[in-house]
Amino acid sequence: MYGKQGKLDKTLTFYLPLVMMLVWTLFPVYWTLNTAFKPEGDIIKSPIQYFPKNFTLDNFMNAWNDVGFSVYFKNSFIIGFGTVLFTLILSVLAGYALARYDFKGKKTVMMILLMTQFIPRSMLIIPLFVMFSNVGLISNPISLILIYSAVQIPFSAILMRGFIAGIPRELEEAAAIDGANRLQIITKVISPLLLPGVVATSVNIFVYSWNEFLLALMLTNNQNKFTLPVGLSFMLGEFNINYGALAAGSVIALVPSVILFIFAQKHLVSGMGGAVKG
Repeated sequence: MYGKQGKLDKTLTFYLPLVMMLVWTLFPVYWTLNTAFKPEGDIIKSPIQYFPKNFTLDNFMNAWNDVGFSVYFKNSFIIGFGTVLFTLILSVLAGYALARYDFKGKKTVMMILLMTQFIPRSMLIIPLFVMFSNVGLISNPISLILIYSAVQIPFSAILMRGFIAGIPRELEEAAAIDGANRLQIITKVISPLLLPGVVATSVNIFVYSWNEFLLALMLTNNQNKFTLPVGLSFMLGEFNINYGALAAGSVIALVPSVILFIFAQKHLVSGMGGAVKG
């Protein structure tokens, strides 16, 4: 009797809430996929079709070729890749300094780095717009790469610091005895051991830059320079909405992040664990 009651309690307190949370989370994704593969006439047909009866890829072709998602995808990829590369280089160097050097005000520096994550992005829009407008970088991918890197470097540096702190100092000392300088130690000894941490940090940086909307909207006024989130927002017309193309565009925007998480899952777990241990 106690065993049955225990199973019932576990079902009600664990499995049922978990299933409800999964349904709540995954239903919008399912509905987006359902809409993306329907012809436009079936999307607004009554009664509602919960599965596509007339399966089509026209919405994806329309979004990619006619709406301009091929351009938006390229822009987002360039910005995401540039942000990851720039942020990683500075984060590894900053993380190494925080992990290996003791200096006055070190705890204060780390506290300031953490506090930057609580600054609302909206309050930065006007000064950033004025600054980049004065140097001619409005609607330029460089402006978004610089901003996203500035946003991500503090947290990424702290992640790198935690992971580097878990690497034995003896490896560096042995390399130094062999004649390696500090930069060679970082690039040839530390960096190969940072793969899980680098992957975890890279995924976090890329997903942020891939999905960020507000800053990209405010600093881009040329449609050929739109990122995917901005391009999606401009598909919401005042009097007409192409639901099929909008859903297909959402799926296109979602796919890279999902693939990234699938292939990086192993390194994500070990990378975050290493950061916490450090």
